[in-house]
Amino acid sequence: MRTPRLLAGLLVLLLCAGTAGAGLPTVSHEGRAYVELGRVADLLKTRLDTAPDSAQARLRTGLHIVTFTRNWSRILVDGAPVVLEAPVVVRKGVWLVPETFVTQILPRLAAEAIALSLDEMRTRSYPSFTRIVLETSGPVTYRVEPGGPREMRVRLLGLTADARTEAIGDGFVEQARLERAGADALLRVSFEATAGELKAVALTDPPRLVLDFARPGEPAARERQAFTPLRTIVLDAGHGGHDSGAVGPGGLMEKDLVLDVTRRVAKLLEDKYDVKVRLSRDTDNFVALRDRTSFANRERADLFVSIHANAHRVAASEGVEVYFLSSEATDSAARQVAATENSVAQLEKPANGKGTARADIVKSILWDLAQSEYQSESSRLAETVLDTMTQSLKIPNRGVKQAGFYVLGGAAMPAILVEIGFVTNPKEEKRLKESRYRDEIARAIVSGLGDYKRTWDARARAAADRTR
Repeated sequence: MRTPRLLAGLLVLLLCAGTAGAGLPTVSHEGRAYVELGRVADLLKTRLDTAPDSAQARLRTGLHIVTFTRNWSRILVDGAPVVLEAPVVVRKGVWLVPETFVTQILPRLAAEAIALSLDEMRTRSYPSFTRIVLETSGPVTYRVEPGGPREMRVRLLGLTADARTEAIGDGFVEQARLERAGADALLRVSFEATAGELKAVALTDPPRLVLDFARPGEPAARERQAFTPLRTIVLDAGHGGHDSGAVGPGGLMEKDLVLDVTRRVAKLLEDKYDVKVRLSRDTDNFVALRDRTSFANRERADLFVSIHANAHRVAASEGVEVYFLSSEATDSAARQVAATENSVAQLEKPANGKGTARADIVKSILWDLAQSEYQSESSRLAETVLDTMTQSLKIPNRGVKQAGFYVLGGAAMPAILVEIGFVTNPKEEKRLKESRYRDEIARAIVSGLGDYKRTWDARARAAADRTR
């Protein structure tokens, strides 16, 4: 990992090199100018690795390891040979290298060490804004440049990136195009109508620039929700299509179970409450994880509820549990549940149809900050639903937990994931196959959502009264 101190040393060394090595004292050996290798190491804020009477010395220069051999003009850079104009020598225990190593070779290595590269470009659409995230090899500086009425340009200073275009088409942003602009990269964001207002946040670990483009005149989702009753709920039946999910010993597939329960929940909600219910899938089809919350965002849902069935290597495991999103898992069991659900991403096809889905799913959760705004509400929703389920179904309460679920990561509203039981438990699987028990599960979930809606609507009325 490159450190600021090391990069600072490299920059100093580059300045020295730019003045033909004037920043470092030289000594003469057989008519040539040499530099003490120890002084080079000091400038790099690193250490020269060698031992008395050793035939070799090693120097770390950012991304590279350079190996020097006494009385040889050939050095090794990461094992690859590079020939100097004169041999490396040792006088009175002091290692000396030709000055041209500092003025010609080291600047090239330093430039490679401090060059910024693009690791990934990601986009996500929300009701009130569109987010573009640029994950880079190091912190990047940017500036906004003049564009047309339907375009915004962001120059990314010193960033090396291949040209690419991301079609967004969310009714606000048409596309984002990244192109080379001299020594920099230029991000050109095209809007379908008027350009939005940009809010940028720089984050670390990994370094990334989060660019949020707000829709003109559009209130933030939380502002809308603060004064309006709960109207729209998106229900998400987990898995589907070629992704069967967990499979019980008697052959019950999670994808079929949760789709049936989700449909029952939807019907009960619409019959009992004044809400609009939308399903992320209504048939046995595969839906990519990120598309599920993207659908909820497009529908401007007030809640997102993902319904799943659990699995465990211990067949006797039983009960229900409800999750909300967090980068830190409650415990190792919660972490394992999230890992199992996130593994679905390996079944997804990338947009370009090449390669396989990224394995590092948790990282793709962390870049998206939207759920952090709703974490408290998601926790409240999870507790309400779990309480009614365990009371109604008379089964063990495994608790409200948190973990890094990819399917919840992009929701611009309170979002939970409900595990309705263990298909891997033979007794539970038998009950989960029964239509009557599925009705009981659906009614329990609806009861919890109804309780939460009443609380939500009461707070919305109180907030509206305060503004009058």
